[in-house]
Amino acid sequence: MQPFTKLTGLVAPVDRVNVDTDAIIPKQFLKRIERSGFGQFLFFEWRFDEQGNTIESFNLNKPRYQGASVLLSRANFGCGSSREHAPWAILDFGFRCVIAPSYADIFYNNCFKNGILPIILSEEQVEELFQRADKHEGYQLQIDLDNKSISDEHGLSYSFDLDEHRRQFLLQGLDDIGLTLKHDDKIAAYEASHQDRLAYPVQA
Repeated sequence: MQPFTKLTGLVAPVDRVNVDTDAIIPKQFLKRIERSGFGQFLFFEWRFDEQGNTIESFNLNKPRYQGASVLLSRANFGCGSSREHAPWAILDFGFRCVIAPSYADIFYNNCFKNGILPIILSEEQVEELFQRADKHEGYQLQIDLDNKSISDEHGLSYSFDLDEHRRQFLLQGLDDIGLTLKHDDKIAAYEASHQDRLAYPVQA
């Protein structure tokens, strides 16, 4: 998993509350067995009409937001079903960071397991970011995970809170398996000293 330390990225606003995982990645696209390739279906029913034509009014289809890596949205982002395909689609589309006032718990946890930084800011701070993203074409944020800070070129500066364990996951580019493998030598030593207790002894 790619470590997350600092990011300077274009901001794409999706100005909706209660964005659920079926809106993020509709259920008909969950048939793939690998993690990649879901980005093309992100917000599919908001980006395309029933004939498959692009809906030009949706922000992610506008030229000014192409190449964005910071997704800005409203409260309760990622609600609905627990599908991990939602962060897969967000990451595959190119987003490394999501900013919202609140998230569904499962979606929030899944973000860290897939290298996405979900930042929680107040409703007022998020509203300020929406206004700035609308006012300044090509609006970018500088996100510093080391210092847990957000800034822009127009004088804005915010700090955000994050559990230290999750912060280290992102800084080191680790998922649950990667974290366990950091202790591979200790695991091997324990197994070697408890051969008599193992159902399938480790072969030398």
